[in-house]
Amino acid sequence: MRNRTTRLIAAATAVTSAFCLAACGADGESAGGKTTVTTWVYPVIFDEKENAAYWSGLEKKFEKAHPDIDVKVSTYPWADRDTKLATALAANKGPDVAYLIPDQLAAYQRNLVPADDYLADADRAAYRDSALKAVTVDGKAMATPVLMSAYPLMCNKKVLDAVGVDTVPSTWDDLAALGAKAKKKGYYAITYSGDTTATLNMTYYPLLWQAGGDVFSADGTKSAFASDAGVEALTWLKQFVDKGWTPKDLVTKTPSIEQTDLAKNKVACTWQNSAAEVESYWGEDDIVMGSALTGQKSVAYGTVGTLAMFRGADTGAAGQWISFVAQPDNVAGLLTPGGYFGARTDGGDLYPGDTLQQATEKVLDSADVGPLNTAARDVMGALAPQIQAALLGKSTPKEALDQAATAADQIISRKR
Repeated sequence: MRNRTTRLIAAATAVTSAFCLAACGADGESAGGKTTVTTWVYPVIFDEKENAAYWSGLEKKFEKAHPDIDVKVSTYPWADRDTKLATALAANKGPDVAYLIPDQLAAYQRNLVPADDYLADADRAAYRDSALKAVTVDGKAMATPVLMSAYPLMCNKKVLDAVGVDTVPSTWDDLAALGAKAKKKGYYAITYSGDTTATLNMTYYPLLWQAGGDVFSADGTKSAFASDAGVEALTWLKQFVDKGWTPKDLVTKTPSIEQTDLAKNKVACTWQNSAAEVESYWGEDDIVMGSALTGQKSVAYGTVGTLAMFRGADTGAAGQWISFVAQPDNVAGLLTPGGYFGARTDGGDLYPGDTLQQATEKVLDSADVGPLNTAARDVMGALAPQIQAALLGKSTPKEALDQAATAADQIISRKR
């Protein structure tokens, strides 16, 4: 989601083994001869009244077309959502359907009805390949994608002009060349958050993917980041710290955005922020959207929001509801308030005339949501401090990644 980095899965993997032994998921209830589909969502639309109106309107529209199904949508806060959901599932009081993000799908896998069991062929064919990949665990689509976002390289035209660069960098070499020019003029090329609380999905992982590497092995049984590609990515990044091409203080802390050089118009580019975050500081006319940065490959971090069905639900009724929400005309009201995009290719242009959004949409097909592995959060916790240590010169990139890999492989072994 846009600026949702603190909303990633926190507790689900720790409690999955406990609650998956119970009869997980709520049974499809019957009320007055109708099948009830309970749905838990979270405020993707931040305006409370607008959010309530959207879901209420969708419920009524669906129930009019399906008079034998009663839909009950409840909006819950993002905070502690995994703990609350896991507890409810363990007590067999969970929802039939819930809004999940991809790295939750592996954690809840044994509790979910795969979308492959209810997704119509025509609907499946309409989805972007990157959206389906983001919800696929062990070869099965575990949920229905409903929204997407992406974080391509984005630059401040005022800074590019001051540095004497007239195009947005598209490759690692381009960005390194910008670093040298920016330094001479008193600017930074990029901002990089090395704080260990920052998600690597938006910081180091895009570079790892661009170098041709990955976080986990193909079968998910061990780490893969301590590869030549991983070392190359970290070495390339380290030069920005060593040469003063990125603010060094951000390697260890994350101040509020208004306190950063990015907000002070001293940073040329970022792949860790959205246009909405920087617009009030840079000015809308000075935001220039680039593409997914290219090393060996062109990849950007992106997000996918889904609706997932839990075991115990009435598959037919819940499947019809999920498919209904995901239709382009119905999901549009969920997307546009936050600047999101449809996960399907048949939704038309949601942002006519908006060049920034249109440029971002082009990156969706090359976006990666991060690893779908039950150990993903814990592995990130082991890797982040080692990346920070390498950036601070306390270890070499290879030493840092090797040490993190040793810890990560132990974590993965325990999780299996």
